[in-house]
Amino acid sequence: MCSKNHGEMCNLAELTPDSLKNTIVHKEKLSPVLTLFEIRAPLIANSAKAGQFVIVWTGEHGERLPLTVSDWDAANGTITLIFQEVGRGTIELGRFEVGDEIPSLAGPLGQPTEIKDFGTAVAIGGGVGTAIARPVAKALKDAGNELITIVGAREKSLIILEDELRSFSDELIVTTDDGSYGRKGLVTEPLKELLDSRKIDFVVAIGPLPMMRAVADTTKPYGVKTIVSLDAIMIDGTGMCGGCRVTVGGKTKFTCVDGPDFDAHEVDWNELRARKAFYFEEESKDRQATLAGGDE
Repeated sequence: MCSKNHGEMCNLAELTPDSLKNTIVHKEKLSPVLTLFEIRAPLIANSAKAGQFVIVWTGEHGERLPLTVSDWDAANGTITLIFQEVGRGTIELGRFEVGDEIPSLAGPLGQPTEIKDFGTAVAIGGGVGTAIARPVAKALKDAGNELITIVGAREKSLIILEDELRSFSDELIVTTDDGSYGRKGLVTEPLKELLDSRKIDFVVAIGPLPMMRAVADTTKPYGVKTIVSLDAIMIDGTGMCGGCRVTVGGKTKFTCVDGPDFDAHEVDWNELRARKAFYFEEESKDRQATLAGGDE
């Protein structure tokens, strides 16, 4: 019971048993801008599936951050989140340390990725999108697929989870834009080589919007089923605000409840790009203020 007198606001922490508090139990810097959190969240860990996400809220004046669950351990009651510190919300989240409690963590949300034995599957992760692709790739392999994984990033320090992906992939291809690691070039180059040389039954691509669109354009002439995980602007994560709406196959869909996975060949990429850029100026100012230590 809350100890506050009637009419006074109860502190949620007083009502939450320690076993259900979203406590960070492990933190790791994967690169200067990529951070891994392992968080105690037993209810989410017990029900999470590949492709689903959570909404993280860092505090009363913080943003609501949709982050895909990169891994989970039901036995230990933990989930793993990997995020890039690129805006105000993720920069503030990156300042949390082991032992800190995440004020609010809602999930798992969204539809799980369709997993079955397609035959030969290609899983593609770009940048921090590799963290999202990891559970999907593992689930595809566990379902019996021959799994080819392609990982790409701008440069070597942004390549993550390579050893883990290699441990369960039948083949792993690493690319960097600048050639500092793996083969130089974009992920679509080895993808096209694979499409030209063997039968590919399924492709899933997760990463920056331009990369996912390029993958869609690459696979479309071959008629290969291709799924992308979209990161549209999202607020509540439950379908009420409509902020994450996208057009897929000529119909309006909500990324948070209908997705985040969609048929890559049916996404209206021009509309999605325009919507994602809508708050670019405000986000840039907010980021600079956060880095400078301001609150506005």
